[in-house]
Amino acid sequence: MAMSTTELTSKVVKKKINVKQNRFWDTFRAVYLGPVIAFILFIAAWQLVPAILGLQPYIFPKPSDVINAAVTDWSLLWPAIQITVGESVLGFIVRGVIGILASVLLASSKVLERSIYPYAILLQTIPVVAVAPIVVIWFGAGFNSIIVISFLIGFFPVISNTLLGLNSVDKNLDDLFTLYNASKWQRMWRLRIPSALPYIMAGLKISCTLSIVGAIVGEYIAGIGGGKGGIGYSITVAAVQVKTPYLFACGIAAAVLGISFYLLVNLFSHLLLRSWHESAMKVEK
Repeated sequence: MAMSTTELTSKVVKKKINVKQNRFWDTFRAVYLGPVIAFILFIAAWQLVPAILGLQPYIFPKPSDVINAAVTDWSLLWPAIQITVGESVLGFIVRGVIGILASVLLASSKVLERSIYPYAILLQTIPVVAVAPIVVIWFGAGFNSIIVISFLIGFFPVISNTLLGLNSVDKNLDDLFTLYNASKWQRMWRLRIPSALPYIMAGLKISCTLSIVGAIVGEYIAGIGGGKGGIGYSITVAAVQVKTPYLFACGIAAAVLGISFYLLVNLFSHLLLRSWHESAMKVEK
């Protein structure tokens, strides 16, 4: 007896749903299951070890102590997170704009690149703690110095990757532009900058994670200048008061911020490159 059209459609729909469910499970098992199991085991061990050894929370807090501290002091933690996010985003934008523009300027002239780029490397080799007092003297304690210190910590990856990208143009395309007698800035705008986009995005990905680090280090060194403090200030206060669970909560909050910032920049990079660059197209397969 032949099946009706409704039964046939229902079977096809069920088959498609089963295929989707199987595909989801296969993806979850291949990509996410391992990290999820590792995370659960890590949290379980972290919860059990201090309890078994009888360690006090101010020495080594359990995850439950950290959660309790975060909930109890949420009125302090949340404003600190917002302040650090603001400082990090501003430092990241300033560093990205100045780093890319400086790289384009250096790449436009070999004389400029050879003259100035070594000093960018030199700046990167100087420890921030050595430069920070000068920054505080010049820009004052607080917000301005924090942005400058954040800028200094993450500036080099942007300029280094962008410059590498601008100097890594495909030779055949470069010859084609030469054949059509393209001007220096036409070559820069239409060939070198588009070719450098994957490198620029790689530099920005590194730089965005350093933004959180830079802001927290800046708060450590430059203080808060009489205003409200971010995560770095909260960590300092918690360390002085021996509030170890809250200290852990601040550290975890900083890590979550760094990961979130990286994922946002990575998403932007994927959307920008997915239609034409192999690195992003492979992800879509």
